[in-house]
Amino acid sequence: MVAMAAGPGGWLLPAFRLRLFATVLQVVSAFGAEFSSEACRELGFSSNLLCSSCDLLGQFSLLQLDPDCRGCCQEEAQFETKKLYAGAILEVCGKLGRFPQVQAFVRSDKPKLFRGLQIKYVRGSDPVLKLLDDNGNIAEELSILKWNTDSVEEFLSEKLERI
Repeated sequence: MVAMAAGPGGWLLPAFRLRLFATVLQVVSAFGAEFSSEACRELGFSSNLLCSSCDLLGQFSLLQLDPDCRGCCQEEAQFETKKLYAGAILEVCGKLGRFPQVQAFVRSDKPKLFRGLQIKYVRGSDPVLKLLDDNGNIAEELSILKWNTDSVEEFLSEKLERI
């Protein structure tokens, strides 16, 4: 076949290689597919799920969850990379007294320091920070229930542009 490819039908071998490359590329793309933050939440996975956690599923006879887990997880190195988001929504309950550290942040001038940060009051909600992509979609969602004022400010300094 190699001799034939060098003759008049010499285009066969390069065409075969190109088709093989395209097939491999499709398989790799499908394998590395990720779910949206919202889809992962609906599947029951946290937005800050590390891929090392997916490795533990076999210990609990839950290997059927592995593909979904892998589609929702973040590699440790990827998790640490600095990424600026277009905006964020800090959802809090109107009765902030239950969360004095979050209350101190919300009632201070600090939220005004971050471009795209919105405070949204949701009845009965625990404090949640939703990071938004360039299209205004939720890219990441984090519970800040146990965070103190400095932690909220430091995290937002890393994730949002300061004014």
